[in-house]
Amino acid sequence: MLQLSNISWSIPGGEHILKDINLTFQDGKLTVITGPNGGGKTTLAKLIAGLEQPASGSILLDGKDITHMDITQRAKNGISYAFQQPVRFKGLTVRDLLELAAGFNLQEADLCTLLSKVGLCARDYMDREINSSLSGGEIKRIEIASVLARRTPLMIFDEPEAGIDLWSFSGLIDVFLDARRNLKGSLIIISHQERILSIADEIIVISGGVVTASGPKSAILPGLLSENDGGCDWCSKGPKKGGN
Repeated sequence: MLQLSNISWSIPGGEHILKDINLTFQDGKLTVITGPNGGGKTTLAKLIAGLEQPASGSILLDGKDITHMDITQRAKNGISYAFQQPVRFKGLTVRDLLELAAGFNLQEADLCTLLSKVGLCARDYMDREINSSLSGGEIKRIEIASVLARRTPLMIFDEPEAGIDLWSFSGLIDVFLDARRNLKGSLIIISHQERILSIADEIIVISGGVVTASGPKSAILPGLLSENDGGCDWCSKGPKKGGN
């Protein structure tokens, strides 16, 4: 279980991006975080992963205080993070990356299973270098495969649909449904996509740096899809609750 208490973060010397965030992510749940662009979603994901440190508040993972741990320490404690814009690793092959993620040498059958889940043929990709010869969509799918290879208790995917073509999107949904079925921890996805929102157990809406809604999909999704007042019911600046 992941708990965020009174989390705030500001641009150094600048504006407040997140303001007093309090959230609990229960084990066995797929939670989608959504909201307007610039609302603080990716910043929150980076704070959980350890890429940024909160200005105030605390982060507990299974009761352990990880607030001041860096990304490497948090990875060792069971957190995986897939970037919105994946990193390219010159000189590293796809096989290398997946084996580093898994922590052991992978058989070709294992590589095939991981890459096929994200719509890639292992034979064509496992010995390719992760460099500019790969498209953004290919890099994105390889990174998702690397997170799956780690099998950590907490997996975070930041806009995994970015750069994924329409033909591959259904496969991406299947990846998350499969992960949801086999979940032994928590799965967090940052997304605007209705099809990803539709497979969530819980939905959190962040707008203007605050949580404006959180609760079960059945309570939150109708408000997100509403066109009342020209947009989402939940995207005002004041916090609201849609359930527990």
